[in-house]
Amino acid sequence: MITLPHSPVRAAIARQIVRNAVRELPVGIRLPDGTRLGGDGPELEIVSDAFFHRVGHDLRIGFGEAYMAGDWRAGAGSDLGDVLTVFARELAGLVPSVLQRFRRLVEPPIANGNDRAGARANVAHHYDLSNDLFATFLDPTMSYSSALFAAGDTLEQAQRRKIDSILDLAGVRSGAKVLEIGTGWGQLAIQAAARGADVRTITLSTEQRDLARRRIAAAGVEADVELCDYRDVDGQYDAVVSVEMIEAVGERYWPAYFAAVDRLLAPGGRFGLQSITMPHDRMLATRHTQGWIQQYIFPGGLIPSVEAIAAASGGLEIVERRDFGADYARTLRLWRERFVAQADLVDALGFDEVFRRMWEFYLAYSEAGFRSGYLGVSQFAMVREDSATVRRGSWS
Repeated sequence: MITLPHSPVRAAIARQIVRNAVRELPVGIRLPDGTRLGGDGPELEIVSDAFFHRVGHDLRIGFGEAYMAGDWRAGAGSDLGDVLTVFARELAGLVPSVLQRFRRLVEPPIANGNDRAGARANVAHHYDLSNDLFATFLDPTMSYSSALFAAGDTLEQAQRRKIDSILDLAGVRSGAKVLEIGTGWGQLAIQAAARGADVRTITLSTEQRDLARRRIAAAGVEADVELCDYRDVDGQYDAVVSVEMIEAVGERYWPAYFAAVDRLLAPGGRFGLQSITMPHDRMLATRHTQGWIQQYIFPGGLIPSVEAIAAASGGLEIVERRDFGADYARTLRLWRERFVAQADLVDALGFDEVFRRMWEFYLAYSEAGFRSGYLGVSQFAMVREDSATVRRGSWS
């Protein structure tokens, strides 16, 4: 059960914001009494007045909590991702500036730091939920990051293509000694080992470690999978690879993360990094406040900007970059379709309706971020500045 705040004054402000929204956005809003506001566009249907109390109490968290509680839904004939995309494009401008300044004074700070103990707890919160849960919506590679699509690709083919792309950026080849930071469920380690590389991969998730070991053995390749914090890794590696793990590091520890990579790279080595990104000004505006994603999905997480990555990277230089945010929107849409279609199985695994609505909102909310351009995703090739021989470039 999600606690319902009682905030009459803030609820009244939320009602006014809703009325402002239908004047500013291509969206329809249906009120609990059946009245429809706005014109054409996807419809948000408010089922209960509790919606206004939740949103008025805390916009960043309350909007998602209201969906979890069933206080609103996508209207008939509308898709949740379409509704959220409209709001993702314009939401910041809907709240009057005076209220935005006040909101920053009362919003809670990001909790759950990422020291060694905190990082383990934060990873367990999400990734140790259940391997079977993730299998309900991921493709057979069990890849939980953006795919990279070419014409005609299935999701599985696009995930393999994404992994090959980051391995190429990192220069992974036969005989290379490779470290992966953030194992996932082992697909990158499998494809790197299949190239003839000597692979060591680390994770903080016991669930992921156990399944990754089984999948690697079943693939007929060899790779070492260890429970280990990136700060505690030793050795020298021709290539270090990390796919969508930096978002869980936390701003305070970004310099330590890059310093560890720098320390672990052998002379002439390359770092292949895949990261979700957000515009630098939005990162600066939101980096100290707890949002719905941190509250319910990724505690302690923060998405960096490209500028933040460059600033925190120390002696590492970005020499190549590939952006493919539209592919993440497509990936998330496919995941959400699969997850919703497997509702009975998710229920049988012991996850209740509130959890299912939370997960559906998370996937649609993330999709909207990429569709609106609020979020991006990039692959980076990085080398030590003193050994860079390739001019900075950008792939599109």
